[in-house]
Amino acid sequence: MKFAYQAFDAAGKAAAGTAEADDAMAAMESLRRQGLFVTRIDATSDRKFRSAGSLGLFRRLGRLKRLRHLAMFSRQLHVLVSTGTPLVDSLGALERQAKQPAWRAVVGDLRLRVEQGDSLSKAMEAHSDYFDSVCRSLLAAGESGGSFDAMLDRLAMLTRKQVQVRTAIRGAMIYPCLLVMVATGVLTLMFTFVLPRFASLFRTLGVPLPPTTQFLMVISDALVHYWWAMLLGLIASAAGAMVWLRGEQGRRAMHTFAVRSPLLGPIVRGFATARIVRVLGVLITGKVPLLESLQLARQTAGNLHYVELVANAEQAVTRGGTISSTFADSNLVTPSLAEAVRSGEQSGQLGTLLLSMADFMDEENEVVVRSLTSILEPVILIILGIVVGFIAMSMFLPLFDLTSMTQRS
Repeated sequence: MKFAYQAFDAAGKAAAGTAEADDAMAAMESLRRQGLFVTRIDATSDRKFRSAGSLGLFRRLGRLKRLRHLAMFSRQLHVLVSTGTPLVDSLGALERQAKQPAWRAVVGDLRLRVEQGDSLSKAMEAHSDYFDSVCRSLLAAGESGGSFDAMLDRLAMLTRKQVQVRTAIRGAMIYPCLLVMVATGVLTLMFTFVLPRFASLFRTLGVPLPPTTQFLMVISDALVHYWWAMLLGLIASAAGAMVWLRGEQGRRAMHTFAVRSPLLGPIVRGFATARIVRVLGVLITGKVPLLESLQLARQTAGNLHYVELVANAEQAVTRGGTISSTFADSNLVTPSLAEAVRSGEQSGQLGTLLLSMADFMDEENEVVVRSLTSILEPVILIILGIVVGFIAMSMFLPLFDLTSMTQRS
């Protein structure tokens, strides 16, 4: 089977291509022996892999919807299988109740492949957009270990938590984004419609303009007469930024800024750490081998610095070391988490302890996000009020001067 992969080498250089192997784990192991750290691997055709780059933005926009499908699918399938319903019949029931045509086709294809003799984890390889390597590995471990329904329950718990976290972040950012959009619209209307009328009035009256008023008039005149040039410049800048960010240097710079910035950094580090810890905890409690669990957690890390952190932990475990020793040497992980991992390794309860830490970290992260957004909302309103007040005062100052001159005369 051919697998398309995206990876980077020990020097941090991006690499992409295809590899032949019996399954995804064998392909990842082969690439790891070549010194490559895999960040994405899919059983896919060349055409599909090429389209992944050009349609990457649209695929990311639909990721939450696919995750919701997976959360509902795993939960409902767990209920059906645990009550003794045969797997094919369970998949058929889920296919019939699926409302979205694309998702119904995916579940229908899974049912057909299982009817033909494939395992569910094997059938899912044809739909890696919906069922990632973590999902497939968990189910494969359950199928081989006789705990399929328990693995479905763990998968349902993992996906539900991921949906909750992403929904909480998006929900918390909706109101601040709306405020920014409203503020942008208000300022645009003032500069393009209100200020030009004041400018005509001032020219008619021949009133001397204060420096602040002159400054606003220059901006208004530029927006009215050269909006097309500004729009083209904005589009060109956005396109250039996207191209740069898609490159290895731009991507690394963006990820470095995300984890090191004073305000955003703690939030990014908190969510990235919680995601890795939860995935590791679910995989380890699901009896997935530790090295394989680390490989899968590395694929879900997202940020390049966390990918490298998990890769270093994987190398340490390969050499006979521990995960906690790698975490303790990194400033991406809190000392309390590193110590907790050390205790889990010594007691043999690493998976359970990681899940407990992930629950605690997710709760803390949600509190931080809510607190931040509650601060952002009044800050945005205050800034908008100051800007609008400054514009209003700058527009009315010449009229006040004119009134004073009239009264003196």
